[in-house]
Formats: sequence, structure tokens, C-alpha cells
Amino acid sequence: MQTLLQNALAGKQRAVARLITQVENNTPTAQQALAQLHAHTGQAHIIGITGAPGSGKSTLVNELAKEFRRREQTVAIVAVDPSSPFSGGAVLGDRIRMQDLVSDKGIFVRSMASRGNLGGLAMTTTNVTSVLDAVGYDVILIETVGAGQSEVDIASTAQTTLVIEAPGMGDDVQSIKAGILEIGDILVVNKADKPEARRTIKALQAMLQLGHSTKTLHHGTLVESQAVVDSAGWEVPVQPVTSLTGEGVADLVTHIEQHAVWLKNTGNLALHRQAQFEKQIRTLLQAQVWHSLVGPDLEAVLADVTARTLSPQAAVAVLLSRLAG
Repeated sequence: MQTLLQNALAGKQRAVARLITQVENNTPTAQQALAQLHAHTGQAHIIGITGAPGSGKSTLVNELAKEFRRREQTVAIVAVDPSSPFSGGAVLGDRIRMQDLVSDKGIFVRSMASRGNLGGLAMTTTNVTSVLDAVGYDVILIETVGAGQSEVDIASTAQTTLVIEAPGMGDDVQSIKAGILEIGDILVVNKADKPEARRTIKALQAMLQLGHSTKTLHHGTLVESQAVVDSAGWEVPVQPVTSLTGEGVADLVTHIEQHAVWLKNTGNLALHRQAQFEKQIRTLLQAQVWHSLVGPDLEAVLADVTARTLSPQAAVAVLLSRLAG
């Protein structure tokens, strides 16, 4: 394992890929590696790209990677694809779309299946991101499944979240719905060369004018509140782009860089990282507690709950008391 770690930290992509495979499979070696890599994390800027299927996320990620490379930054891409609810398999279409990036040694592309996890990310996405951060990539782009308005997990993983909209994917009411649009640090209107794009841009701008969005952190989750922000607040921009031609992508990257500076200068970056670790620790703790409960005790309590002789609330109390004992 030490040789694998050393090679990964030295930037050898084959070693990085092997290490990520271990992390995805949640092997004991992976847990040891993650513990050792933690001290090396905290350097990359993590960018989340989310939006409805068909909005052009993969093509935009492709162009973003190229623009960051033009600015002499190394880029890692984590593309999460939906998996089959029946077989568990996935067609890793994002890897197919990003073939033109493979020849660039400053870009690392990893596709992974969501494995049925809700929220647009795979369960191991955070750990994979930690590996890529630790081995020295400047920018990490995470493309989510594209599940729709419930896909908000990315906001607690990424430091800058892009929400991609496209013309003709809904009426004006769509732009003011609570949910996915509220997590965006930058709203991106892709396919801006279409005639309907101007209307989409205006609808999003009108949504933002209803009340300036300020982001706060609450128990590890980004929470939106409508309030007038002070001079240090982040004004969410609406950036039109045309991914097929690359038009507007350079301006979008400039917005991302400005947001990174704002996060650092206001102290929000430190708050975000603390909230992310809180969520990660809570998830690990829940998994560990559940693993400790699996066995005859849990089966007996489940039988009592099923027989209606014990309520679920009372069952929790019983199990927790046995853990404490």
C-alpha cells in the first residue's frame, strides 16, 4: 500500500486510478490510505456541475477543463453516471464524451456509477475527491447524475456549485421553483445560441432580483435564505455559454475564480470545509453504529416492531441502550 500511495502522491495516474478503485470498493486498504492522505488535502478548488439531463453538462465540463488547462492548472474530473436499478450497471457515457481530454497528462478523468444513491452523487464521491485533492490536482470538477430538483448533495461537497439550465426545458415558473436553483453559486445558461436563451436568462435574473441569495451553513448543509446581502456578499451571476463552440466559457471560469477568492477572503471556505467534515463524520458514524447493530438483537427488535408490540421509537431506545451497555 505504501508504494501505491507514494506513486499516487508523485502524480502517477495509473497509481491514482488503482487507489480510487480501492476507495470505490471500500477496501480496508482504502480506509488506511484515506487516513494517511487526509493531511495532504485542502489545496484543490472543488467545483460541482449539476442540472437536468440534456442541459449539456458533459460538454460544458469538457470545455471547462480545457480553459483551466489554458490557465496552466491541472484538472481532475469525477463524472457520476446513473446506474441501473435492476442490474446495478451503468453506461459511463461521460467517459465516452471526454475522449479528447485523454491525451492531456494534466487532466485525469474518472467515471463512476451512482449505484442507486439519491442526491446526484455516489456514496464514495467525497472519498474519491479527497484522493484527487491529496495527489495535487488544482481543480476538481464533479459532474452529477442530473436527477433534477432533488439533486442538492453537490452543494455540501463542492465549494463552487454551477447549476446548468438550457432554453426550452420548462416554462418561466420553473426558474422560481425552490430546490436545485437555490444551491447555485453561478447559474449557467447553456446553448445560449438558441433564440429562446434570452428569455431563460431574463427569467433567472428576475428570480435573483426577488431577493439576493445568501448562503449559510447549518449542520453540514448549505441553506438558502432570502435577505439583502452586504457589500461582502456574493452576487450570483447568470452566465450564458455555448459549450459546442466554447463561447462564454472563459467568462464562466473567471466567475469561478472570483468566487474562490470571495470564499477565501470572507472565511466562507473554512466554514464550508468544517460543515463538509461534519457531514462526513456523521455519515461514517451512522454507518458504524448500524453495522454494530446488525445481528440477532436487531432481528429480534424488528420482529417486535413488525408484530406491533414495540414502536420504532421504542426500538431505537432499546438498541441504543444495548450499545451503551
